[in-house]
Amino acid sequence: MFLYYLLTFAYVIVCLVLLMVVLLQQGQGGDIASAFGGSGSQTAFGARSGATLLTRVTTVAAVLFMLGAIGLGAFWQRAGATSVVGSRTAPLSAPAAPAQPPVKK
Repeated sequence: MFLYYLLTFAYVIVCLVLLMVVLLQQGQGGDIASAFGGSGSQTAFGARSGATLLTRVTTVAAVLFMLGAIGLGAFWQRAGATSVVGSRTAPLSAPAAPAQPPVKK
């Protein structure tokens, strides 16, 4: 079980890194003028620039995020763990009886 906790900790770190690098990146200048062709020589998705360190870290973190999600799911499945919902038992009390309609006199 130590391996599962180690992988989960590493996955949380990857998630935090991905969150940080996405928030640190500069936007593509999505103002209202660029929506109607007023952006000049820029393409539809902004000007093409070389891959910076942040874009490379984002790509690596995104790949690690996806592989980590698949890997942790497979590890959890192989460990024979059951779902939280699947392990619920039936309620101890019986359901309430339907209300009787009022008697008219």
